[in-house]
Amino acid sequence: MTSRVTFVSPAMNASLRQARFDDGGSIDAGGAARARAVAGALPTGVRVVTSPTVRCRETAAALGLGAVGVTGPAASAAEPTEPVNPMKPVEPVEPVEPVELAGLDVGRWRGLTLAEVGAAESEAVARWLADPGSAPHGGESVEDLCARVARWLESSREEGRTLAVVEPEIVRAAVVHVLGTPLTAFWRLDVPPLTATSISGRGGRWNLRLGHPPDAPEASAAGS
Repeated sequence: MTSRVTFVSPAMNASLRQARFDDGGSIDAGGAARARAVAGALPTGVRVVTSPTVRCRETAAALGLGAVGVTGPAASAAEPTEPVNPMKPVEPVEPVEPVELAGLDVGRWRGLTLAEVGAAESEAVARWLADPGSAPHGGESVEDLCARVARWLESSREEGRTLAVVEPEIVRAAVVHVLGTPLTAFWRLDVPPLTATSISGRGGRWNLRLGHPPDAPEASAAGS
């Protein structure tokens, strides 16, 4: 059985625009509108999971995936609308939130911009970016994040097709695991808002398809 996981990064919000560690803010109206525009192109009949953050829940709701708990400016924008492709409607599926897909815990840096943290703790930031095992903020290391995402991926091999609306760092961790790259490559992977990264696995290996728009047709990976 081939397992396929499509990771979708959250729609744009103020924290993403400002390079700010997630502060629990809502996606903005433009991000919600863009998510609604591609909702009809998403695969149906899939298992849906999300990171347990406001922006991922709201992105899932705007995509028509039945997320609950939508609040703030995006709440009205995330209400169900007519899909772009009426021949392929998105079935409302209540997402689940695996603990392994929670965003990186950055401890006391939560809500601050990288520039603010760099000005106050330049040595700590340098150490954090260079050493995946470090956690100078008092939260979680990149190494620990990558380990839990890898555990989730390997436990998902028999789940068929999964759609995961997750924080960008979860996508980075998945790519590092799939390619078997050193953990130091983690910060060299850019994950733009509302883009899709797909993997497929069978026979003990994963194949990777990077950064296609959520509305792009899904191509079969070579050897999957």
